[in-house]
Amino acid sequence: MLHGKKVAAIIPARFASTRFPGKPLVDLGGKPMIQRTYERVKAVKGFDRIVIATDDQRIFDVAQGFNAEVMMTSSAHLTGTDRCAEVLSRLGESVDYVVNIQGDEPFIEPAQLEEVAAGFSSGAPILTLIKKIVDPETLFNVNTPKVVCDEDGNALYFSRQTIPFLRGVEPSEWLNQHTFFKHIGLYAYRADILLGLSALKPTSLELAESLEQLRWIQNGIQIKAIETQFETIGIDSPEDLEKIQKMGLI
Repeated sequence: MLHGKKVAAIIPARFASTRFPGKPLVDLGGKPMIQRTYERVKAVKGFDRIVIATDDQRIFDVAQGFNAEVMMTSSAHLTGTDRCAEVLSRLGESVDYVVNIQGDEPFIEPAQLEEVAAGFSSGAPILTLIKKIVDPETLFNVNTPKVVCDEDGNALYFSRQTIPFLRGVEPSEWLNQHTFFKHIGLYAYRADILLGLSALKPTSLELAESLEQLRWIQNGIQIKAIETQFETIGIDSPEDLEKIQKMGLI
């Protein structure tokens, strides 16, 4: 039990990747990336199940090698959310929430998982994390999704572009004039909502921005955004891996 709820943590991991094939199995200081991610998740006390979900035999075998619970899932899934939904349907027990931690997040802070879990009491259909942007490079990086929220902390829109646009202000001054937030792709879904998400068809906004969370918003499903103080270090390409190695993090 985590914050009074029965919770399954699911770690989707696929071998195929346009920018970095085989990423979950890349060596990080003597351990594959997927094991590093799993160990971070396991550091949080209270998850009722922690399951790695993959469609690749190599990842399956490696996960079994470090004694993780792992499920082979369909190769037809387009998103980690779809993979999580399949695992939920096969768990054989009921849970209140499912937390989706991508398999390429070996540096995720256990405290961030706690931050998301603290939002379970709200009963929100979906919870996610956001973080204040403090540097221009992040602010204008189209690979970093941004988010704007309403007064209650519910996401209004996500975009790869910088939102909101500050009319009449030089871009060099934007960070001084407004507080911007980036999205951190960690999700918690209420179990009764998750199964329905995978049945939704891609929407025009999702296809335009290539952001699956826009499908949910466009279908009227609320996403509660929780601000985190912790930075995340994602590995999306071999270049990112080189940077991390130079930083001495592994």
